[in-house]
Amino acid sequence: MISEGDSVPKFELLDSEGKSVKSSDLKGKKYVIYFYPKDFTPGCTTEADEFTKDYNKFKKVGIEIVGISKDDVESHKKFCQKMKIPYILLADTGTDIAKKFGVWGKKKFMGKEYMGIIRSTFLVDEKGKIFKAFPKVKPAGHAKEVLEAFTN
Repeated sequence: MISEGDSVPKFELLDSEGKSVKSSDLKGKKYVIYFYPKDFTPGCTTEADEFTKDYNKFKKVGIEIVGISKDDVESHKKFCQKMKIPYILLADTGTDIAKKFGVWGKKKFMGKEYMGIIRSTFLVDEKGKIFKAFPKVKPAGHAKEVLEAFTN
C-alpha cells in the first residue's frame, strides 16, 4: 500500500456519467480518495451515505471526495441516483488503480479467500501528496474521522 508522503499515482478513470477524470484534474485541491469493494453492499452503502451526509462540511473547507471501486459506470450511475451521492465515483473495472494504490489483495469472507478491494482511504494535499492513509477502514463513522483528520 502506498504511504503517507507518497505522491498519488497518476490515473484516468470514468465517472458515473461516463466522463473522464484524471488525477491531474485534482491537482491544487485537497481531496479524499476512498476505495470500496462494491456498490449497493451494506458496508459500502453506509460509507457512501456518511460521506453524502457530510458532503457540505467537506465542501465548506475546500475538500473534494472521490470514491473508487471496480464497479462499472452503469452501476455507479444507479448507486449515485439511489443514494443521492453528490461527489465523484470512479470505475476502476480493471483494478489498475487499486493495484497502484496497493489496495487490491486477498480477502476472506465466510472461510473463502478471494481477491478484492481492501476498503482504504487516502487524504491528499494540494500538491498531490498523501498526508494520511487509513488502511482497512470500518465504514461506520469513517466520514467524520476523515473530516477531523483534515481539519485538525
